[in-house]
Amino acid sequence: MVNRLLLGLCLLATAATAQPGRPLYQNPTAPTDARVQDLLARMTVEEKVGQLSTLLGWEMYQKKGQKVGISPAYKKAVDERHIGALWATLRADPWTKKTLTTGLNPQQAAEATNALQRYVVEHTRLHIPLLLAEECPHGHMAIGTTVFPTSIGQSSTWDPALIGRMAAAIAQEARVQGAHIGYGPVLDLAREPRWSRVEETYGEDPVLNGQMGVAMVQGFQGSSLKSGRNVVSTLKHFTAYGVPEGGHNGGSISTGPRELYQSFLPPFRAAVKAGAQSIMTAYNSIDGVPCSANKFLLTDLLRQQWGFRGFTVSDLGSISGLANNHHVAATPAEAAALAINAGLDDDLSGYGYDKELLAAVQQKLVAPEVLDRAVGRVLRVKFEMGLFENPYVDPRQAAKQVQTPATVQLARQVAQESIVLLKNEQNLLPLAKTLQRIAVIGPNADNIYNQLGDYTAPQPESNVVTVLEGIRAKMPGAQVAYAKGCAIRDTASANIAEAVAAARQAQVAVVVLGGSSARDFRTEYQSTGAATVQAGGGPAVSDMESGEGYDRATLDLLGKQQELLKAVVATGTPVVVVLIKGRPLNLNWMAAHVPALLDAWYPGQEGGHAVADVLFGDYNPAGRLPISVPKSVGQLPVYYNARRPAPHDYVEVDNKPLYAFGHGLSYSKFAYANLRADVTESAGAVRVKVRFTVKNTSNRAGEEVAQLYLRDEVSSVVTPDKQLRKFQRLALQAGEQREVVFNLNAEDLMLLNTSLKWVVEPGAFTAMVGASSEDIRLSAPFSVAQPVEVAQ
Repeated sequence: MVNRLLLGLCLLATAATAQPGRPLYQNPTAPTDARVQDLLARMTVEEKVGQLSTLLGWEMYQKKGQKVGISPAYKKAVDERHIGALWATLRADPWTKKTLTTGLNPQQAAEATNALQRYVVEHTRLHIPLLLAEECPHGHMAIGTTVFPTSIGQSSTWDPALIGRMAAAIAQEARVQGAHIGYGPVLDLAREPRWSRVEETYGEDPVLNGQMGVAMVQGFQGSSLKSGRNVVSTLKHFTAYGVPEGGHNGGSISTGPRELYQSFLPPFRAAVKAGAQSIMTAYNSIDGVPCSANKFLLTDLLRQQWGFRGFTVSDLGSISGLANNHHVAATPAEAAALAINAGLDDDLSGYGYDKELLAAVQQKLVAPEVLDRAVGRVLRVKFEMGLFENPYVDPRQAAKQVQTPATVQLARQVAQESIVLLKNEQNLLPLAKTLQRIAVIGPNADNIYNQLGDYTAPQPESNVVTVLEGIRAKMPGAQVAYAKGCAIRDTASANIAEAVAAARQAQVAVVVLGGSSARDFRTEYQSTGAATVQAGGGPAVSDMESGEGYDRATLDLLGKQQELLKAVVATGTPVVVVLIKGRPLNLNWMAAHVPALLDAWYPGQEGGHAVADVLFGDYNPAGRLPISVPKSVGQLPVYYNARRPAPHDYVEVDNKPLYAFGHGLSYSKFAYANLRADVTESAGAVRVKVRFTVKNTSNRAGEEVAQLYLRDEVSSVVTPDKQLRKFQRLALQAGEQREVVFNLNAEDLMLLNTSLKWVVEPGAFTAMVGASSEDIRLSAPFSVAQPVEVAQ
């Protein structure tokens, strides 16, 4: 009743500003709520359902020579289905069958989105503009855009401020081409490295995920969605998608409410509190309830507890999946009703709602006010972006503002900061610039698409720098020999002898191995865009062993990569391994036999320059692992913050990962000292100031990532032995010392007790600081005297 009264007052207040003959919803000075209600009152049921359909967009334009326009399929969708949004209109990849030739450059993209908007605005009864959503996890997935490292590399920077700058650059490149929504960030905890989508995540820890997610949301959305350079951020995938049983993409999840609240939900909550305007449901079920029909998640938690005011959207086909995959609905209409009644507003596919939702409304499975609620949330975004007043973009600006020297330099910086030095025995790195003979070997040494990752559009070769090209550019006076040696997976085309010969003639061999998420035209794709994988690879074996749909049974290097590495090491030439990949792999042999290891993940278009910068000492590495690297799949799960008791050793191997969460070396050395933890308590509040010093004890400037972990010594429910709470990336000159101060509050100390209440329990805690979850340098105990209830 109160809400209706407020709405009535709002409508009365705006009545005076309404112009005769002009609908209220077209008045930009009217309050958004009033505009939404006015437009809803004018819409038919068919028009409302159409607003909730987000269709695949790349079929909606046509290109003839250099001219672009709308397709017959688009006219039909608008005229007959009253659609409200398109997805991936500018996407290009083998699934969409859009190439550098058949796809759109940035200026053409802006012309195409303008044409799409013009038709829907000028040829529909109510002139409602489109929302155009695009994939933007590590760059706008379109031709000619800047390609940054994938998310697992972004989180390896441990530098949220940098990622915020990157997100702002991605948003601008998407927005000037006509996009309004950027799909990302992915906030799933990656605790199952066999899962195919690890590269899209920020790793295994909720605190690191949360901070990266907040940075992405703030970078995407900025301070105003009407700025012309910002986009709505769509959080993915709600929730617990990254720990499927057996690593199977979209598989079921078995987790209790306490683990859900303490681990999987905090990154999403942080991003929602940062202002995220959209959130995508996950394919999986949790405890038997599919996320796309989970009222607790989509309504009780998201809206009532967290105060989310944006709109929710399905993952591609996940509404129809309620009937086809989860079998919780007997008919498509029942599936549509389950989803929208639970709080799922928008259908990404165009076949989850549409006629199915119309049928559900007609069968009285969905009440009119439920439909209005969902449509109103989508319309709100269109109003708040100013699309009713200005739905178009300037194609000339798109040509100027996409892939600029500034964004290319930013891509190089993100790649530099993301590189993790795993091992550096006897300080083999950095390599001397006096070297005359260098061998660059391996399947990922000179492969453009293998270093870009999944959700990447085709790019002109001149835009991408491979490791081979980066080394040659860095060392123009040296003889740099190249031998591929083998493919990532295919064993038929190996030439290991050529690689061995090159290594024998060199003073150092840089061997570039790993994996690939590069989609190709030989691979078949499901309706969701995930790859259809054949065990063994089929008759034509691509490099792709990671990326959506490519789940693994082992984490071993595939093909003849291990054989290649062993043969090169056997030459006696010093070897540096550079890893380009999307998930943790089995590195046991190389960790034991190769003196220097660099993990570059998928480093993006400037990856070759960044790797060369690190190899030759022009950049001092400071990347840190956001995910643990196991010794064996038999250890899984091996994430650092598992609940106590501590796991015991196996017969064949101990319980420790090969490389722990937070691990990463530098060419500099750092010392920690003077740790203090000071507690301040007041009525209903507790604060802990943790301070310590970090000193660069070497003669080389460098960066250290100081990490603060916390242990609750005795608690009413089981908690981890350690949990990351704060971190800071510090740049220190040689010999420089700096004090680091971390301020903890009740949310950092709280737990979910046996009554499912958030509380800080009185008792003993331990603050631990160091260079990784396993490299703890200092510890300090402190105590909390009074209990504190924490509102969430």
